[in-house]
Amino acid sequence: MNTDIKHHALELLHAMLNDKTDFRPGQWEAIEAVAIHKKRALVVQRTGWGKSLVYFLATKLLREQGSGPTLLISPLLSLMRNQIEMAARIGIRAHTIHSANREEWDSVEAALKENTCDVLLISPERLNNERFLESVLPSMAGRIGLFVVDEAHCISDWGHDFRPDYRRIVRILKLLPKSAPVLGTTATANNRVIADVQAQLGEDLLVLRGTLTRESLRLQTIALANQSERLAWLVENLPKFSGSGIIYCLTVPNTERVTGWLKQKGFSVEAYHAGDDQSLDRPALEQAFLSNEVKILVATVALGMGFDKPDIGFVIHFQLLVLLWRITSRLGGRVAQWNALMASC
Repeated sequence: MNTDIKHHALELLHAMLNDKTDFRPGQWEAIEAVAIHKKRALVVQRTGWGKSLVYFLATKLLREQGSGPTLLISPLLSLMRNQIEMAARIGIRAHTIHSANREEWDSVEAALKENTCDVLLISPERLNNERFLESVLPSMAGRIGLFVVDEAHCISDWGHDFRPDYRRIVRILKLLPKSAPVLGTTATANNRVIADVQAQLGEDLLVLRGTLTRESLRLQTIALANQSERLAWLVENLPKFSGSGIIYCLTVPNTERVTGWLKQKGFSVEAYHAGDDQSLDRPALEQAFLSNEVKILVATVALGMGFDKPDIGFVIHFQLLVLLWRITSRLGGRVAQWNALMASC
């Protein structure tokens, strides 16, 4: 029986990725844990391993069994839009509720009530929103098919990115039926964080842990005296890196300053932030970046610290340069040439 389900899940994986990639070690085990055995599981795997594939494929299998919708908590709104497009490849109807799509809230709530929403993606801060708590959450109560906590290390006081709103997740967990499967995912958890997350999600939590090391990545710090030197360094070195990339800045003025400078030097670049510029269409910028119409986004953390784009070649945090590059590697039958660049203050 499980063999047949695994074969079906593998076919869904092929449709999702549009190739004949097999499951990576641990992926099927995670899917099986929550979709078949209805367990609570924590997946600790490196960035790029495919944690989102686990909860989308598990959702598809659970919905085919007649389960209710998945509720996915994620702090990365830009990544949410990216994931919704991926989920649609296997027929998953995913919706999100956040501050930037108020005009869609009514239709999303209607889809939940009509059971035509397979996945609802929200940020942890939404759990403190009065309308969500009084209108949306009650419509899902008792029929959540899978509860997913992305970036689960944020639950822990020991996590590097502890967010108080994640504590509200634990209160919702206590309201779930004992039989409801729960999945936490993270690429950032040491033993102490894992133990703390386990205490929050339940002692019976199954921990599926892989190596967090990425052998193909190399990191180098570059110390420069001031912003002028960093701007000059960008102009000199960006042409050496293949693929598209992201330059993170601490403030909106910095994104505009770096973008303007690089545009003067002939680079295909746009600013991305949550400032007061009403003409800045963030979803359109994300799509332009995904389709390589724009080669570089200069962004604040409004872009999120995760972006699913297979040909990203470099990432820069603008203040203190840190060089991170990736050699040619084979991932699931696909060859990708990476030159990755990171810099941080």
